[in-house]
Amino acid sequence: MTKKYPTVSSDYQKAIEKAKRKLRGFIAEKHCAPLMLRIAWHSAGTFDQKSKTGGPFGTMKHASELAHEANNGLDIAVRLLEPIKEQFPIISYADFYQLAGVVAVEVTGGPEVPFHPGREDKPHPPPEGRLPDAKKGSDHLRVVFGQQMGLSDQDIVALSGGHTLGRCHKERSGFEGPWTVNPLIFDNTYFTELLSGEKEGLLQLPTDKALLSDPVFRPLVDKYAADEDAFFADYAEAHLKLSELGFAEA
Repeated sequence: MTKKYPTVSSDYQKAIEKAKRKLRGFIAEKHCAPLMLRIAWHSAGTFDQKSKTGGPFGTMKHASELAHEANNGLDIAVRLLEPIKEQFPIISYADFYQLAGVVAVEVTGGPEVPFHPGREDKPHPPPEGRLPDAKKGSDHLRVVFGQQMGLSDQDIVALSGGHTLGRCHKERSGFEGPWTVNPLIFDNTYFTELLSGEKEGLLQLPTDKALLSDPVFRPLVDKYAADEDAFFADYAEAHLKLSELGFAEA
């Protein structure tokens, strides 16, 4: 799909560049890259292509969206980001939360995800129940990412590789532990760990295991485990698409 990006002022563009620098230092200092990636993803992943509602439009700052079960713990991300956001009143929350996700990938050694500013904040959060459920399988992933968001099978597998960052917390999701031994490094270890089987102390969710048993997903898992450059290229493309769902549609 071709995008028609809005033109932002030079002051806005300068603010984005400055905010990016501040976020780099902050995320590195606080070791909070996984949380920043999660707020960006969960903000964007509510988009519904049929009704053109939800998506990366700053609604995560509202208590009603933070109260969604899938967003347990994201109030911490909102709270951590607010002092930086206050320095840049010109920037929309929509842009700011997506910028934090892009920077989180970059500062942990991942690919550079392109960023286009100009998202506007929307007043009303989407209804609950649009984000993926980790307890389900590949059919569910295709419904949420494919039918609802409009992403591809390749996007699903590439984005799953983002779990190379971070861990699950029992009090938030019911699951516990990291997917990889270095949860603050963005690399292709998610896929190599997935292929090497379950290990003491490392996590594999039902949605992770679904990638191994699905005839379309599995070859992509094999490809990304063998070729980190291929994973980084496809991840950057998928993250960009996710971060722009419902934005700049021509």
